[in-house]
Amino acid sequence: MPILVMKFGGTSVADLDRIANAAEKVKREVERGYDVIVIVSAMSGKTNELVNWVETTSPLYDAREYDAVVASGENITAGLMSLRLQEMGVSARSWQGWQVPINTTSAHGAARFVSIPRENLDQKFSEGFKVAVIAGFQGLSPENRITTLGRGGSDTTAVAFAAAFGAERCDIYTDVDGIYTTDPRVSSKARKLDRIAFEEMLELASLGAKVLQTRSVELAMRYKVPLRVLSSFEETTENSGTLVCDEDKIMESKVVSGVAFSRDEAKMTLVTVEDRPGIASAIFGPLADAGVNVDMIVQNISERQAEHEVKVTDMTFSCPVNQVARARKAMEDARDAGLIKFDELVADEDVAKISVVGIGMRSHAGVAAKMFKALAAENVNIKVIATSEIKISVLVDRKYLELAVQALHDAFELDKA
Repeated sequence: MPILVMKFGGTSVADLDRIANAAEKVKREVERGYDVIVIVSAMSGKTNELVNWVETTSPLYDAREYDAVVASGENITAGLMSLRLQEMGVSARSWQGWQVPINTTSAHGAARFVSIPRENLDQKFSEGFKVAVIAGFQGLSPENRITTLGRGGSDTTAVAFAAAFGAERCDIYTDVDGIYTTDPRVSSKARKLDRIAFEEMLELASLGAKVLQTRSVELAMRYKVPLRVLSSFEETTENSGTLVCDEDKIMESKVVSGVAFSRDEAKMTLVTVEDRPGIASAIFGPLADAGVNVDMIVQNISERQAEHEVKVTDMTFSCPVNQVARARKAMEDARDAGLIKFDELVADEDVAKISVVGIGMRSHAGVAAKMFKALAAENVNIKVIATSEIKISVLVDRKYLELAVQALHDAFELDKA
């Protein structure tokens, strides 16, 4: 039988009624002739509760025990989903990560997949079972300890199973009905996309769109797994949701497919850093070691050049606002260790990142000019610019976020199909 992977997020299995609703969707796919692998998240809010219990019990917790506790939320959902399906007359059983087994690395709290052997599930399907309900977000380390994959890990679990079993498609059920040109809460003109390329979705996910976890899109792109994002609260039809697929399966793309944004950004500038070979490594090495997620980077001649005996430069980078203190400490420690010299570190914690994304940029000129013109027309000042083959990102004052997103959405006519 063809295999379909269906993943249900926390809001889709938040209570027994919603689990029953999800089970109905699974049953319909079984009736259409599929063997179904269902990946479930913990019930909405349960993971946060479990994490709080761990941190209250042991602030400096053992990561192995953290994983053992936090993974239990998905185990509960998997069991309840299997019971519900059985009550509906569907032959189903639940599987915890170690039972498959889902083999991962030993990085507790941020494990990565090593392999997913097919033998155990294939045997059950051959015995007549129609549904395997898998607890998402978890796996088994080489030391036979439970591991977890990090937040959003159930999306990645679903894509990994789809790749391992050659699934026809991987359906991600969530509380939104697809991928939009931008956040509908910011722009009322946001339009649901029928299809979007893997590369575009990867950029949108990494830039702040929260619909899919970034690692899941990376995995889907690598193994060519078609992803469909759709709502668990609406009737499913052939045209439901948004299909994330290869670029060649999209007949014609707009130049820009979407506008993504991240509110909680910070701009940090090291003033008067010595301009010499290796300085970038001396700065960004310690930041990486400290776990600071650096994004945009700009280097320019310092205004204080004349005050220094050697050639100096200013180095600006962006990072999440909650990592500013960590970044500051890493830079001050590097200075104390004699790795770098700088006059001061200036942090602007009141900026937002806005990006336009589209595979059409590869073959169309003038996207940057149109973007900058639209922002200028609204008197939005650009602080930093970064580009890639299919993306242009800018940092602006956070107070202009909504205005800038709406202006760009209008400028690129994203409300039109």
